[in-house]
Amino acid sequence: MFFNYIYNMKKVLVLFSHPKFEKSRVNTVLINHIKDKEHVTFHDLYEQYPDFHIDVLKEKQLLEEHDIIIWHHPFYWYSCPPLMKQWIDMVLEFNWAYGPEGKALQNKICLNAITTGGSKEVYCSEGYNSFTIKQFLRPFEQTANLCGMIYYPPFAVMGTHNLTEKVLVDYRNDYGKLIDILQADLKVSDVENNSFINDIAQLKST
Repeated sequence: MFFNYIYNMKKVLVLFSHPKFEKSRVNTVLINHIKDKEHVTFHDLYEQYPDFHIDVLKEKQLLEEHDIIIWHHPFYWYSCPPLMKQWIDMVLEFNWAYGPEGKALQNKICLNAITTGGSKEVYCSEGYNSFTIKQFLRPFEQTANLCGMIYYPPFAVMGTHNLTEKVLVDYRNDYGKLIDILQADLKVSDVENNSFINDIAQLKST
């Protein structure tokens, strides 16, 4: 039984994009906790492509080799850093990722893992950002839909400037648990009613 679990464990690709990673306390803690987990590939786009010259064939191969894709990035101006946007523009090509012959990514799971300076309270119709995180992430959700992927709610660490060490450790542990249960075949029906995947019962009970 243990052998079958290992054999069937889903492979996770963490596509990380942060132009100032060395200055990010929160992302350093999160990444250091998950980057060496079994069947997890940590792929730092800014380290790999400091000149923005993306190796499209290599990136396609990475995507094909993994079952779960995590877009991990800070929430820059209500979106992602520019290199991740360029990655999306260049790698997700017509008739490979989408289009009549674009089947390469069908049924792969994907989600955003984001960090924000603002707290949850400011991301709503009454807050100064006017919209929810889910609304701001619609372009990612639609990108996933177009490519036939299964899009899950985001893992979000919010109010990063004011996090205590204890709360940050809790987020760190939750991120690790999330990857574990994604690999163990978390179902979309378990998460579809949550604004944040952080809030699912399985994560809090494991």
